[in-house]
Amino acid sequence: MKPEVLIIGTGVIGLSLARSLRKRGIRKITILEGGEAVGREASFAAAGILAPQAEADRADEIFRFCNDSNKLYPQFAAELFDETGIDIELDRSGTLYLAFEETDVEEIRKRFKWQKKAGLTVERLSAEEVRKAEPFVSPGVREALYFPNDWQVENRRLMAALERFSRLNDIRIVTGAMVKNLLVENGKIIGAETNGEKFFAEAVVLATGAWTSLIKIAENALPLVKIAPIRGQMLSFKTVKRLFFRVVYSPRGYLVPRRDGRILAGATVENTGFDKSVTAEGVNFVSQAAFEIAPNLVKLEISDKWAGLRPFAADGLPVLGAVPEIKNLFVATAHYRNGILLAPKTGEILADIIVDNRKSEYLEAFGPRRFAAAKAS
Repeated sequence: MKPEVLIIGTGVIGLSLARSLRKRGIRKITILEGGEAVGREASFAAAGILAPQAEADRADEIFRFCNDSNKLYPQFAAELFDETGIDIELDRSGTLYLAFEETDVEEIRKRFKWQKKAGLTVERLSAEEVRKAEPFVSPGVREALYFPNDWQVENRRLMAALERFSRLNDIRIVTGAMVKNLLVENGKIIGAETNGEKFFAEAVVLATGAWTSLIKIAENALPLVKIAPIRGQMLSFKTVKRLFFRVVYSPRGYLVPRRDGRILAGATVENTGFDKSVTAEGVNFVSQAAFEIAPNLVKLEISDKWAGLRPFAADGLPVLGAVPEIKNLFVATAHYRNGILLAPKTGEILADIIVDNRKSEYLEAFGPRRFAAAKAS
């Protein structure tokens, strides 16, 4: 018999998992959202960058996880369009990583060397080639790397598509349902309790992002590693026509061009607790990083600014899989800056373990057991 599953959290991870479970035949799925709207936290605030190579310094487990998930996106986007009619605007134009200072040049040359040795697709461009590819890039650029397989997606359209899939497929979404306690009997999860209601299920998944550490069991802290909220402030400029053709990075920030003429700029990395304020200091930091990449942006007004809270574990890696102390309780959190990128693969491997008890190397690498092992040693 296939289980009834309760997912806590309607971010991109929770909704992607719900879709994967439904496609594997799970008929009873409920998703709880503490806020009044679906997916309005980190997933909504993101830039939608799908760039496993641009920031990778080695071919470790997290790089392979990101790369594997990125490869799923063309099929993921096509299926979502067929299922919902929403184009999530997967843009496969590639990503540029620019060097402006001598230390930047050293960094990207090291990245180029190991990635070429690993057989990855990457190109090294001269300053002239960069300006030819992206005329609005600063004349101060020295050289760059081009990653043709690092892409972007319109994350808010992705969230809209996943929510529509859920509603079209009778996946129950309950908003305004802030979970206070998990319900456990004889070491096994049986559901969750909000302020006014209890929800029962045979399996429960915490896709609660930065709020994971606030979940309790009978008023006691959940035996998991602490997940910290890391604020990322972003802003956007509005242009009449699209000025850039691809995502453009520097070591200090990035620009993400959208089809509608917006240019997203980001992002800060701030350990400020559950404070989603947009600050003058944050806007200045992001603006200066954007102006370094494209000085002409200084002529444009900032059309929007916002902040989100990324979930961050102690070692900076995702926390995925079964919670050792409680049977049938699973967690999928701490994706940090890669939640959008890792959503398809996370949904796939969590559905595999829940439905078929089929394990993944990534559950071994990123499972919560690693923190218990670290404490023991």
